[in-house]
Amino acid sequence: MTCGGLFPILREAIPIVLASSATFLYDKALFIGTFPEMGQVVPGVGDPSVREIIHGSYRIIYELVHDPNAVFVLRFWHGARGTPEINEA
Repeated sequence: MTCGGLFPILREAIPIVLASSATFLYDKALFIGTFPEMGQVVPGVGDPSVREIIHGSYRIIYELVHDPNAVFVLRFWHGARGTPEINEA
């Protein structure tokens, strides 16, 4: 089953939790734009512009870009899924 197929099932089963998690991740991604260098450099990537914010079980992995008003989100990742593969933009 793809994530697209799983999302509607989860949305029906646990709508409040899912909506809360999605809102939290969205808000965190917006906050990163305000303080883009606050995240730690992702270990093993070898590029100081690829950073992450960790909160609970979630990682938001992003890349600093040359626009001071923007970051590029590479991944939203739950730690239970192991280590993400990072394909830089």
